[in-house]
Amino acid sequence: MAEPPVGSGAPITVRVAAVRNTLQPTERRVADLIVSEPELVVELTAQQVADRVGVARSSVVRASQSLGYRGYPQLRMALAGELGAHDSFDHGEGAIGRLRTVMDRTARALNNSTSLLDVDELEGAIDLIARARRVFVVANGLSASVASNLATRLTSIGRSAEIVPDAVSQQIAARQLTPDDVCVVVSGTGTNEFSLRTAAAAVSAGANVIAITSFQKSDLTGLAHRVLVVAPASFRDELEHYSRVAQAAFVEALVDLVAEVFADRAQHARGLVLEILSDNLGDTIS
Repeated sequence: MAEPPVGSGAPITVRVAAVRNTLQPTERRVADLIVSEPELVVELTAQQVADRVGVARSSVVRASQSLGYRGYPQLRMALAGELGAHDSFDHGEGAIGRLRTVMDRTARALNNSTSLLDVDELEGAIDLIARARRVFVVANGLSASVASNLATRLTSIGRSAEIVPDAVSQQIAARQLTPDDVCVVVSGTGTNEFSLRTAAAAVSAGANVIAITSFQKSDLTGLAHRVLVVAPASFRDELEHYSRVAQAAFVEALVDLVAEVFADRAQHARGLVLEILSDNLGDTIS
């Protein structure tokens, strides 16, 4: 349904993370080399890149264009700039130094997490969540904690949201939604089978489906009415550590945007939350 374009301001690693699953096998070889050995790629010509991964030069050009550049020279220049930005974060050796370096790079990467968002998709999703009769939040696997936090945070601003942990129960609940309801599906890859079945059940029921994902094109985006592409903090984190830090930060900001629609209602709900927190924390504070 919705397929937002590659963000023009997105770094190369973010672009690769968002579209890798849609690339042709030869283009994917080029993209993987860019991610795994960026310092090498920036020194190579298009032909040298092609020779290194065993593809034709035309595949390097097509891969560059699939990532949103006019050609390989433009990609190479952008990569050089990205590497320069990375070099600015180095707090030295030792546990504290390495920790600070990772935290700084993560903070920079989080600034890039919104680079693939489409404004119309975002505004449409906010409107759907704000005016829906019911909001049903769905996730399985590694995205479950993000979905749980989204449902809790929405409820805390007066926008009641439901979440069901069991995968089969999710599908049963989704099938009972109506065209006045919204099903928000959180899935990093957009390929979780249980989440896809629930999204399909929601579509069959006539409900609007909003996808919060890290890839621009997947089975989930094909089902969704609104697609919110949240770039992972880094491509390597997504592959090696299955990081959901970018999605976690995004849902916090999304809830604030929904709260702006509610205004007084959200303020009243937050006041009630503070009262409850005060009552429960009072005896533990010395």
